[in-house]
Amino acid sequence: MSWARQRARRRVPAVIAATCLALLLGCGRGAGPPTDAADRSRLAGQALYIDDESHPAQQAALLRQAGDEAGATRLTERIARRPIARWFAGQQTNPFPEAHAVSTAAADKRQVPVLVVYDLPGRDCGLYSSGGAPDDAAYLAYVGAFAAGLGDRTAIVVLEPDAVAHTVSGCSQASADHIHLLLRQATAILTRQSGAHVFLDAGNATWISDLTALAAALRSSGVASAAGFALNVANFSNTEDSARYGMRLSGLVNRAHFVIDTSRNGAGPPPPTAGTDPAHAWCNPPGRRLGTPPTTDPGRPRVDALLWVKTPGDSDGTCARGAPAAGQWWPQSAQDLLQ
Repeated sequence: MSWARQRARRRVPAVIAATCLALLLGCGRGAGPPTDAADRSRLAGQALYIDDESHPAQQAALLRQAGDEAGATRLTERIARRPIARWFAGQQTNPFPEAHAVSTAAADKRQVPVLVVYDLPGRDCGLYSSGGAPDDAAYLAYVGAFAAGLGDRTAIVVLEPDAVAHTVSGCSQASADHIHLLLRQATAILTRQSGAHVFLDAGNATWISDLTALAAALRSSGVASAAGFALNVANFSNTEDSARYGMRLSGLVNRAHFVIDTSRNGAGPPPPTAGTDPAHAWCNPPGRRLGTPPTTDPGRPRVDALLWVKTPGDSDGTCARGAPAAGQWWPQSAQDLLQ
């Protein structure tokens, strides 16, 4: 998954009933432009931060130093010059300095950074992005230091990819109630920062089919006090399916807004292949393409932004021959996406 991998549905009385259902579940409104002011992007007009220290930017610089100007230009124009999320996945013992630096750099440019907090104890169900903080106290201290680093500066924060969906699928290192409590506490810490727009991750359109259970898990995790939820982080569901799924889920959580990761969904999800490891569907599948560039004006009801949360070119894990660990740059993946 995420730092690695990350992980669509008579007469007058009948017409009235159908209309009521559509209003409750957001049915059929995934693709059309928002007509209700309350459904319009709450981030509209905000410029997203272009991170000069992203992996693609660093690789483009290395290519240029090696004399590959054409390769550097291609990588820069197609990926590195796009707003890409910065991940806080426990690689910093103290995230305060980096959170302060990136949020300040973005504010100086009058841009909004996209940041991912991904350090929940026992994260990723022990899979390719396993790890996280050693215990609850360390995790909440990490979230607190990150939040303090933001100050009152504006930032989009995607909180704990896959965690909520894992509690619904039954794949968690701790009880669902315990994880929901930690996420609720983390959300409360982050939302004390006046500029933080926090989106709790809710998986992707091909994962959890029981939206009632997913909505209940989101509510238990504090979505009511957040800006909304995130979909498709590090996954490949196309934007239309994600928007429809999001509208249905939104109808069950008080019309919450959401963001969609479009970094690698240009070709949609990979086709099922008989006899292969199910992880192949989400972990470094071949033939994927870059998706719609990031924007805070997506023109879709309740969608606040299309984002590149997963860094295009970063590995999902050591699930493919030659693939590095999750979150590390993999030139083969970048070249595949650039086709």
